[in-house]
Amino acid sequence: MKRFLLSLGLACGLAACGDGTARYIIDPPKPETQVRLRLASIELKDLVLPAHASGPDVMIQSEDGSIVVLGDADWADEPARAYTDRLARSLDEGSTATVAAEPWPLFDRAQAQLVVRIDRMLARADGQFELSAQVAVTSADQVVRDRIERYSVTTPLPSADASGVSSATGAALDLLSDRILAMLRGL
Repeated sequence: MKRFLLSLGLACGLAACGDGTARYIIDPPKPETQVRLRLASIELKDLVLPAHASGPDVMIQSEDGSIVVLGDADWADEPARAYTDRLARSLDEGSTATVAAEPWPLFDRAQAQLVVRIDRMLARADGQFELSAQVAVTSADQVVRDRIERYSVTTPLPSADASGVSSATGAALDLLSDRILAMLRGL
């Protein structure tokens, strides 16, 4: 009986340790069409994020320009991994190529690699969500020529809360995916 009560007390104590923070995920992409690519397979390297977008907190820009934490709201997954997986899925479903995040899961290596370095990913105070990045494509087998492009996309911020930031983040990643696919189509 003592063991049962001790276990019950421990369980209640651990339950009380929960911080009540809401966790947010980015919804999966909804590609409208598939872009035909010369590449059959693409490995997306882990996205490189700026400090303001790499932490667990959902952030938003305040009226004075500072970037602040949105109350009790965190991302449900580590941001770099979540954004990488989301972009890989968007590229995969939006093209004829097989796209996967690193490490490449297949025996034969991918025909090309994408490196995406995000330098700005921000829910702005003006009601827009901004994402700017440098995108490099490289092909060890020279299936396509190496190239570096810079992209900047904005999308409306549906609301100034964590749900709105989550929704706008997904929309911005979809816009970035569209730009990357247009670049890859032209190679």
